[in-house]
Amino acid sequence: MNSTRLTRWLVYLLIGAAIAAVLWSYSSAPTAKNDIPISQLAQDIQANNVAELIVSSDGREVTVVYENKNRQPARASISDVSSIEELLIAYGISSDSYADDKPIITYERPSQWDGVLNLVGIFLPAILIIGFFYFIFRQAQGTNNQAMSFGKSRARMFTGDHPTVGFEDVAGCEEAKEELQEIVEFLKEPEKFVSFGARIPKGVLLVGSPGTGKTLMAKAVSGEAGVPFFSIAGSEFVEMFVGVGASRVRDLFEQAKRNSPCIIFIDEIDAVGRQRGAGLGGSHDEREQTLNQILVEMDGFDTDTHVIILAATNRPDILDPALLRPGRFDRRVVLDRPDMRGREAIFRVHLRGKPVANAVDVGTLAKATPGFVGADIENTVNEAALLAARRNKKAIGMHEFQEAIERVQLGPERKSRIMSPEEKELTAYHETGHAMVSHFLPHAQTLRKVTIIPRGMAGGVTWYMDEDTSFLTRSKFKAMIATALGGRVAEEIVFGEITTGASNDLQQVTRMARAMVTQYGMSNELGLRVYGEKQELVFLGREISEQRDYSDAIAEQIDAEVRRIIDEAHHLATEILTQNRDKLDLISQKLLEVETLEGAEFVALVEGKDVPTSAPSSGSTRMSTPKTAETGERPRPALDLPPSPSPA
Repeated sequence: MNSTRLTRWLVYLLIGAAIAAVLWSYSSAPTAKNDIPISQLAQDIQANNVAELIVSSDGREVTVVYENKNRQPARASISDVSSIEELLIAYGISSDSYADDKPIITYERPSQWDGVLNLVGIFLPAILIIGFFYFIFRQAQGTNNQAMSFGKSRARMFTGDHPTVGFEDVAGCEEAKEELQEIVEFLKEPEKFVSFGARIPKGVLLVGSPGTGKTLMAKAVSGEAGVPFFSIAGSEFVEMFVGVGASRVRDLFEQAKRNSPCIIFIDEIDAVGRQRGAGLGGSHDEREQTLNQILVEMDGFDTDTHVIILAATNRPDILDPALLRPGRFDRRVVLDRPDMRGREAIFRVHLRGKPVANAVDVGTLAKATPGFVGADIENTVNEAALLAARRNKKAIGMHEFQEAIERVQLGPERKSRIMSPEEKELTAYHETGHAMVSHFLPHAQTLRKVTIIPRGMAGGVTWYMDEDTSFLTRSKFKAMIATALGGRVAEEIVFGEITTGASNDLQQVTRMARAMVTQYGMSNELGLRVYGEKQELVFLGREISEQRDYSDAIAEQIDAEVRRIIDEAHHLATEILTQNRDKLDLISQKLLEVETLEGAEFVALVEGKDVPTSAPSSGSTRMSTPKTAETGERPRPALDLPPSPSPA
């Protein structure tokens, strides 16, 4: 680095010296302002107007200095004669006629630098052009320009001298930190493991949903170990030219070996690490060549090279098996969605340095945000801070946090949207229908809030309190299906007509009922087996079709069973709302009046008790099936399909 900088400054110095020399040569030249003919010079001499004649060192020009100081010096060419004396004799002026007061002829002495300056004047343009292109080339290499450095790695290097992120800045994933603590200890004290003959994992794959903190965890490992950290995205390897990605991989690993011990972090490694041999691209596919080079480099590490590779992805199922075998990515660390205690710890991390009111309960916020990952919580805290600043408050209160949670889930309230009385009444009955059915079903979710104020794309919203659970029972499924049909049933009972408002309700109901039959074995008629095998494209990473591994007769039974489940739920919702028609009307009219009812207020109206004072609830929120303001159709809810039960 120092030698390169010294060479660059030396080139700059030589170019500057050449320019200064040329300028000096021109500044030392005669100061004659105009040219005169020889005849004019002779006349001036005969008229005693000339004080001095200065002959140039090459004898080709003469500078005339006049007696009159106000007259500018002139220049005359004498290149056609051998000397100034012969020139004057030709005009009838002999040397004998010179007196003491006549012009004095002075000859300039030749300078030893004249030849050098002449050469500089000749070669200076070429030198300047070469220097210009050299400067452009060096700058292009220094900025990692694409046109000049195709094969250079684009990884950003962070030194470990001043770490900004440590394990204390990453909350909600204690098991993952315990797994990575071993990597940190190896980078700090490799001799401790080498003395036992232990081999530290060369690669660690961080797996988790988007926003769970995979990149932050990698930075924390680097900060804890205090070693250089190379960060690059998987997509930065790939270019349209075959071989460029492999060249960048080689350059990256060369840099890492020179700075070992260090960490290489490849974010979104599935961009280059997808399964090979998918039938697309051929053997000269650029992505495949890049992956091959990564595999070779990971196998080619020397035993004394302490380079750890961290990679992150949210699709480990599509990675090439050669990447995951022992000796490459030996260890897989899962960063799951945090539980309530994890969310509470993440809230405390993001609340550092922010003015928070004393009434804010972090535990309550954690309960109110099931399913939130670290990125969601960070966004929630930021939205709450923006709301507090907009309202000119000195601290962030609980009300701001509660509204921020709703903003993150659905968007801001749109109170300015004008709804017709008919549309507003329909929305009130629809949302009340959802809330009423869930209230009278023991296995349904607890109501948190119901509102007819448009929020985001929704014209009305019903929220429920979610729970941190990985299991859903058949009774829970049936209650969810009946609750989703509550809005359609309310329209049928009250208006004797149906609208498009339940379109997404029906999609959600169909998905849940079909999942019960074909995926979870919750049908008494079809038994304990899974029907249909999902197929995915490696390059698309999503379902494109379902392979039928059952006969047409079974398909008819599946359709009949799905319809039976939905019809039973529809009958149950109809029975509940018909028996409680008076309460349905009461709550709908109350919604038309106040627009929003909290869970406690709703329960008080249903049970005929005094309505408590409205206050922000501490429960969690989830949209049931709000309809959109523009089309009347319901947007897809946050939970479109229940999660697959994990094996007990």
